[in-house]
Amino acid sequence: MGLTGRIARACATHPWRTLAAWGVALAVSLAALLLVMTGLTTEALGTNNPESERADERLFAAFPPDPSRTVTDVVIARSERYRIDEPAFRAFLAQQAAAVAATSAVAGPPPSLDRLQVSADRHAVLIPLFLTSEEGAADVIEVVERADADPNFSVAITGAQTRDHDFNLLSERDLQNGELKFGLPAALIVLLLVFGAVVAAFVPLLMAIFSILVALGLVAVLSTQFELSVFIVNMLTGMGLALGIDYSLFVISRYREERAGGREPLDAIGASGATASRAVFFSGFAFVVAMFGMFIVPSTIMRALAVGAILVGVTSVAAALTLLPALLGLLHDRVDALRLPIVGRSAADRAEGRFWRAVVDRVLRRPGLSLAVSVALLVAAALPILGMNVGNAGISTLPDDLASKRGFLALQRDFGGRTPNPVQVVVKNATSPAVRQRLEELGQRLSRDSRFGPGSTRSAGDVAVLEAPVRGDPSGDEAVAAVRELREEVDSAFAGSGADPLVGGTTSENVDYFDNVTNPAPFVFAFVLALSLVLLTIAFRSVAVAATAIVLNFLSVGAAYGLLVLVFQHGVGAGLLGFQQVDTIEAWVPLFLFSVLFGLSMDYQVFLLSRIRERFDRSRDTRDAVAWGVASTARIITGAALIIVAVFSGFARGDLVMFQQMGFGVAVSLLIDATVIRSIVLPSLMALLGDRTWYLPRWLEWIPHLEVEGHAEPQRS
Repeated sequence: MGLTGRIARACATHPWRTLAAWGVALAVSLAALLLVMTGLTTEALGTNNPESERADERLFAAFPPDPSRTVTDVVIARSERYRIDEPAFRAFLAQQAAAVAATSAVAGPPPSLDRLQVSADRHAVLIPLFLTSEEGAADVIEVVERADADPNFSVAITGAQTRDHDFNLLSERDLQNGELKFGLPAALIVLLLVFGAVVAAFVPLLMAIFSILVALGLVAVLSTQFELSVFIVNMLTGMGLALGIDYSLFVISRYREERAGGREPLDAIGASGATASRAVFFSGFAFVVAMFGMFIVPSTIMRALAVGAILVGVTSVAAALTLLPALLGLLHDRVDALRLPIVGRSAADRAEGRFWRAVVDRVLRRPGLSLAVSVALLVAAALPILGMNVGNAGISTLPDDLASKRGFLALQRDFGGRTPNPVQVVVKNATSPAVRQRLEELGQRLSRDSRFGPGSTRSAGDVAVLEAPVRGDPSGDEAVAAVRELREEVDSAFAGSGADPLVGGTTSENVDYFDNVTNPAPFVFAFVLALSLVLLTIAFRSVAVAATAIVLNFLSVGAAYGLLVLVFQHGVGAGLLGFQQVDTIEAWVPLFLFSVLFGLSMDYQVFLLSRIRERFDRSRDTRDAVAWGVASTARIITGAALIIVAVFSGFARGDLVMFQQMGFGVAVSLLIDATVIRSIVLPSLMALLGDRTWYLPRWLEWIPHLEVEGHAEPQRS
């Protein structure tokens, strides 16, 4: 029966013990979430000690934070009716300064009204603040919004702490409105259509919820030791819904199949454990190992997202192998209770199987033409990838109702050359006249550069820093390009001076972040591809099958990349789909998509290919095996793919551009994989290969014979 079959049978034989163990795990996880979960961050730090972080360390050592000089955020106050020197405007500012001070969120003395920067028309003023925490930013934002309600004044705030607060707020909002309010109900509808019974549809949702909550408890424990990204919650929830539901779908479907074949309930659970659970374990293992490729990337956000996916992958497999058999052991045939009309009849399965069988039969009549046309369409869809521009979704991409976005727009309107996030050139050997002169000359050049502005210099001992504003969104293409050029200019300007110049600041951090995410891409690709090749070769004892699966994944991922660029960068259909057109694809999205899609598509590729192999071993006819495999797995694979599409469409419905892109990319790729790839490309390619599909070189015949779905024990007479 195999290990997974024995585990399933044991859990079904002692269901209450299994439920009690999971109940304890759930209680501990909830306690961890409530008691030990520490604050998550929106920062994406490098783990390879990049230049921006070295600049920050040198700056902090030479200039410890001074509340009277440090600026994290700025408030922009404007009045169309009053000028800054009129008593009404000054009284308003004094009143608001007192309200901000009462929040205890601002460090240092309040700025003198006489020393504030005033706009050219003298109707607006810029007030620098040192907000000590993101939590404090929420209190200050509330004060600003109350002040903005005055009909004679408009008041806005923007900066680092405000931006972090808004990204956290938006992350929570997208989680509620996207994954929970859309993805979860949509997945339930698909499950009702697939199973045709209410109880069977709710069981996978229960599995997913248990998996997610236990994984979140593990995240809470890890958060006490490591700084994790706030987006780990969104990623873990979406991935948990997709994996938890899909894995349960495969196991329950096999259980119903075994019961329909005449097995007793306990034997059917053992048989599904020996077959479907074994495939789930293989797919889950492949997914988890593929996500370990993300640890090659020296970025905390990428590693945090990978941690979330890995944890929920492990808990989803554990739930499918233990908790699900225990529930089936209690429910038995009641898993099919509350059957629905039409979709609840087996005729629906037969009709869907006949539909896909008809599609495949038509493809197999002219496999060469079918393959050429379908591959040409997928390549055409992938062509826009040549114009992909990676970047970062900055403040300018946030919804207009968020405080940091309104403040950013007000800052650009009234103080176009100002920013709470200046670029910082930090040098050593500052006591040298040559270094001081070069620093002054650099400051003069920056003041004449339209991308920067007039800056200021300060020194402490052997260290000096030149701070100059970067115009526009600090994460935008223009700012990033300007700082990249500045780094090259600084290196040449201080060559041979012993200054060891470092360029820091928010935009410099973005430059390092982009490099950290994009430069390791070839290594991540190689890791995932090598893993897939090895696992699939072992699973199906065929180099051709493994290579075919990888090529097909490349086609679907490439098409998804191309459509991603077409929709988000070029705006084709963006308005219709409710997306925001932007200049860039979020830097982490392509790499993360690649690993996630290879892991997710492994589920039903393994399921389909194992059925094709099973049929081929009996008939020795590749064409017959392909047609039978596609038809017999039609409803399950279609349902599994639609569930993942539904869950990740929830991401795409959110306001965070990065998650819109990720959700759209996953949904489109899996739709292509479950339709065009499964029904046209794979059958036509395998038909053209014929028996060569199962080719394994003699020098690889030593590899172990691993049956992904295994075999159930013969039915007892």
